[in-house]
Amino acid sequence: MFENDALESKSARTRARISAAAIESFIERGYADTTMRLIAEKAEVSVGNAYYYFPSKNHLVQDLYVRVQQEHAATAHGLLAEHRALVDRLRIVFETGLAALVPYQRSAPGFLAAMIAPDSPINPLSAESAPARDMTVGLFREAVEGAQHRLPTDVADLLPEALFVSYLGLVLRWTYDGSPDQEKTSRMLDAGLRLLAIALPFVRMPGVHSTTRELLRLVTEVRS
Repeated sequence: MFENDALESKSARTRARISAAAIESFIERGYADTTMRLIAEKAEVSVGNAYYYFPSKNHLVQDLYVRVQQEHAATAHGLLAEHRALVDRLRIVFETGLAALVPYQRSAPGFLAAMIAPDSPINPLSAESAPARDMTVGLFREAVEGAQHRLPTDVADLLPEALFVSYLGLVLRWTYDGSPDQEKTSRMLDAGLRLLAIALPFVRMPGVHSTTRELLRLVTEVRS
C-alpha cells in the first residue's frame, strides 16, 4: 500500500513538473515555439516520459486552461460572496477572469492564432476544452443564480452560456489592447454592463422577454 502511494506521489510530482515547465515555456516562448522536446528538457525528464503524461502539446494547453480557470474561480468566489447585485457579480467574473490571464498576455496572440480554427483542439469551444469552459460557465451561472435581481427562469438558464461567448470576445479585445492598463477593454466592459443594467428592468415584459430569450439562444448557438 505504502509503495503504491509513493509511486502515485512520484507520478504526480513528475506530471506537475512537466506542466510547470510547459507553462514557463508558453510564457517565455509562446505557443508555436514551445515543443514537447523543449518541455521535457526543462522538466528534466525524457521526451518519452513527457509524452506518457501528456500525449501532445495540446494536452498541456488544456492543462493550462484548467489551471488558469481554477485561479479565476478561487479569486471570484470570495468576491461574489460580498455582492448581491447581478451587474456587480458579473463584473467580478469578467474582471477576475482577465486578471488570471495577465501572466500570459504577451504570448496570448500566438495561442489565438493556433486556436482560431473551429476544428482546433485548443479552441475554447472545442470538445477538448470542455473542462475549463464548463468551469467558466459555472462561474457565470453562480453569479446569475446568487444575484438579488430575479430574471425569468428561461432567461437565467440561457444567460451564463451567452455570457461565456461575450467573455471570449472580451478576452480577444484584451489580447490586442495596447492602451495603458488595457483602458479600451475596461471601457468596453463598462459599456456592456451599463447597457445590461438599463435592460434588466424590462426583461420581464412579454415582448422584451421573448426577444431576449431568442437573442440569447442565437448567441449560445455559437458553441454548437
